[in-house]
Order: sequence, then C-alpha cells, then structure tokens
Amino acid sequence: MSTLQHDATAVSQAAPAGGLWPVSRRVMNLATFLSQIAARLPDQPALIIDDQITTWGVLEQRVQALASVFKSAGLVKGDRILSHSPNNREMIEVMLASFRIGAVWVPTNFRITPDDVDYLARSSGVSAFICHSGFAEHAALVDTLEGLKLVAGIGPDAGSTGVEALIDAALNCGATHQAERVDYDDPCWFFFTSGTTGKPKASVLTHGQMAFVLTNHLCDLMPGTTHRDRSLVVAPLTHGAGVHYLTQLVRGAATVFSTSPKFSAEAAWATIERWGITNFFTVPTILKLMIEHDSVDRYRHDSLRYIIYAGAPMYRADQKAALQKLGPVLVQYFGLGEVTGNISVLPPEDHSPDDEAMPYLGSCGYARTGIDISIQDENGQQLAPNENGEICICGPAVFAGYYNNPEANRKSFRDGWFRTGDIGYQDAKGYLYITGRASDMYISGGSNIYPREIEEKILAAGLLREVCIFGVPDPVWGEIGVMVGVLKDGAAWDSAAFQSWLDDNIARYKHPRHFVIWPELPKSGYGKITKKIIYQELLYREALPRV
Repeated sequence: MSTLQHDATAVSQAAPAGGLWPVSRRVMNLATFLSQIAARLPDQPALIIDDQITTWGVLEQRVQALASVFKSAGLVKGDRILSHSPNNREMIEVMLASFRIGAVWVPTNFRITPDDVDYLARSSGVSAFICHSGFAEHAALVDTLEGLKLVAGIGPDAGSTGVEALIDAALNCGATHQAERVDYDDPCWFFFTSGTTGKPKASVLTHGQMAFVLTNHLCDLMPGTTHRDRSLVVAPLTHGAGVHYLTQLVRGAATVFSTSPKFSAEAAWATIERWGITNFFTVPTILKLMIEHDSVDRYRHDSLRYIIYAGAPMYRADQKAALQKLGPVLVQYFGLGEVTGNISVLPPEDHSPDDEAMPYLGSCGYARTGIDISIQDENGQQLAPNENGEICICGPAVFAGYYNNPEANRKSFRDGWFRTGDIGYQDAKGYLYITGRASDMYISGGSNIYPREIEEKILAAGLLREVCIFGVPDPVWGEIGVMVGVLKDGAAWDSAAFQSWLDDNIARYKHPRHFVIWPELPKSGYGKITKKIIYQELLYREALPRV
C-alpha cells in the first residue's frame, strides 16, 4: 500500500553488511491469539451472548471454517471485507476470519445511513460485503458495487448465504484454514475516523501495531487480566469496544453481551451480577445512565475491577457519583482512532471522589507505556510544561496512515510526530490536560461529530442556503449540536418536517438537537461564516439551550 508510513523493503535495504536485520518483519497473525487460547482453554467460555455460551474451542473451529469459506470465494491477503451489523457472534467471527486469511476487516457503524456505507465501501475498495439482514437498504448496495467476491448476510433471516449457514456447511466438510503469514505493516483493520473535511477516512491498523496496542491496553488499563475475568460489552464492537474485546481474547477472558438493539441500564447491572463481570469499556454518557439508574443499588457489582471510560470528557459530578457507588475502579484513557486510544491513562489510584485527594483534577493522565507526547507550537517546536499547544505523539501505537489519502497523511504527520489536532498542555510531572480542539469536532454521547459533513448534507437538501453547526455543553450527552440556518428565498421552516428529513438521511447520533433560524448569518470581516462569531451572537440573544 503506497499510503502506509513504513516500508519493509526500505528496512531491508538499510540493513548492515553483516545481515543482522531480517529482510521482512514477520509478526504473529492476530488470529493466532484465538488458536493459542483455544489450545489451552478449549472448554472455557469465550463468548456469552444472550446467556448462550460459546467455548474457545468451538469459536476457533467456527473461525477456521469461515476463513476457509473466504478463501473458497477467492478472497486473498489484502482484500477488504466490509461488515455492517450490530453486535453479535457472526460479527466477531467475520473479524477474526478476516485476520486469519490476511484480509482487512472493514466494520461500519450500524447506525449510519446507506449512503454513508456506500461511500465507505467504495473508498475502501471492498471485495466482500457482509450485511445484517435487518438492514435491507444497506444490503441492496451490493447491486451497485463492482468486483465483489463474496456477499453474505448476518442474522436469523440471512438464509443459506448467511454467515451462520456458511460456517455450518464448512464445518460439515471438515474445512480448516491456518493463519496467513503477515508482516508488521500488513493491514488488518480499517478504523474509520473523520477530519475537518467531514469525509470519513480509513485509518490503517496493522498486525504489528495492534499486537503492541493489545499489550499496552493490558499493561496500562487492565493489569492482571486472566482467563478468570469476564468483560461486558455495552458499545458497538466496530470501534473502541472492538479493540477492548481483542484484549480479552489475548488473555482468554470471556466476553459477555446482549444482541438487544436497545441499551438497558438494569439489564447491564443484572448481567454484571449474574456473570461476575470484572471489566468493561464505556463512554461517560453510558456510565452516567448506569450510575443514575435505581437498579445500581439492586444488583451486586463488587466483582468489578476496572471500568474503562474514554471518548469524551467526564463531568466531575458524574465522576464523583461513579466513584461513590462503585469504589476505585475507574480508568480513563485519552486517544484517537488513529492511535487506537493509546495516548494517556489516568489509573484508579489517580481517581478520588474527594477533590483535595485528586491532585490531577481535570487531567486525562500521563503517557501510555511506549508512547511519547510532545506539546508543539505551530512550527513544530516543543513547548515547555504548562504551555498550550497541539498534542502530538509518536510510538508503536500510531497507525500506518490513512488509506489512499496522501494529502491527509501529509497534514497529519510532521517530523515523525502524529498531530492529533487537539490542544492542551502537560504539567511538570507529565500529566496531560486538554484545553480545546483545533478542529470544529464535538463529542456527543462518546461519538465524534464532524459538523461539516452534516452541514454539506443539509445544504444539499435545498431548504437552507446557509448553515452552521457546532457543539455546546449538555449535562446528559456531554455536548449536543446546535444548528443555525438561513432559509432559501420563499422557503418556510417546518421543524417537524426537517426532523423527519434528518431521520431519513443522517444517522441519529449525528443529529443537531437545537435549531435556530435567522434571516442572515453574521460574517467575519473577510465575509466568512465563523462559528465563534455565531456562538457569541447566540449568547447575546440568549438563544442557546439552557444547561
């Protein structure tokens, strides 16, 4: 891949005359983690889904069978395999079978629209399209995609071309497939993220990078994790929860979740009690819902050792409430998809419900193991402690680059440092504090929201001639989107009709929650729509939602 940062050929050419460096940097295929655990703990639970247990031995057999199906369909190392589905066993099997044949897993958030999935499929150049049977409009995209080697379904209505049926048929034939040989920089996962352009970009995660990330997660977030642990999933496996799942696989810890499409705080606490859950990954919004639900006091949760939260800042009041209910089990990390969360960690000992006992109040922690953080000015010069600048990092957790996007790679890397676009500072002890964002992105319910993407879709609909969207604080979601728009001449504003259009065209979690219609948007002296000016005008008119 021409867009990746590293080049094994360049490494071999730079080897000393004695030949001490290998020609290529072969690493373990990530799917081998499953084979190792299955050999050691074949009868122990690997997955507990809707209270149904799949053992490690059975999961290994099923993944090998699916890998053989992929190979029989003509899929080869480097092919991209897209899966669009909520959490279920087949989704995990697709991920691990993709790794096993050296292909690239391309998961999409099940909440996004068919148009969004179409863009991701085309920009990734997918060779296989696997879609849950509950998403008929998304599944219909296969009729417009060229070069697909495999089309399959997920779910009870998927029929004979469903992943479940394909695995069963392969098992009946005794099909197996050994893990493909991979090198350090061979891609395994396209982790979608967005930038200031609003168009999603595929961050290329590799086998070598991910091996470091999983080791790092176990070291910094969940030390001491073993096969006796149980992990609960309360977020889509397409992003951070998927990385968290792999850390459990590495240690043989069972993963527990429900396939119910709706989150239930009571069901989560009941599951924690029933299965003795010891860890889970979440975002502050979900943790707040769980803590504030009265069921927290009706179920035992003393088995919990680590609750790892990330994705958004956590209000101090919510942090205190969680610590008072659950004890010292909170672990915060700060990171981005491009570095698979590996920037900083604030461990349990740095959390306290007492402000005076929490000396690093407001910090997102210190550098993760093997990660170097540099606060830089606009010229790339490192700043002194307590000086604000852009947060830049380097280390083995940094992704290989954006797929087929050299311009984004050029902007994101400088002198070997990955530029996060976030603004902050480190104190003299190395604790990191985030003070702002270089982009207009805001975080709602743990999801990154990129206004330009939404603004472009709204303008294309033809009702508004100008629009501006930005995030404002919200006690429930962390931040919510506020939209300020100007109608086209002759158009009339119908809030209900606009909401209906949003429901049909934009994923719900991206919806602005508050709408303001003005005859004109205030402009800067250069005639530009500037969010800061609009925000100040909203404040002046007292038109912002009350917190």
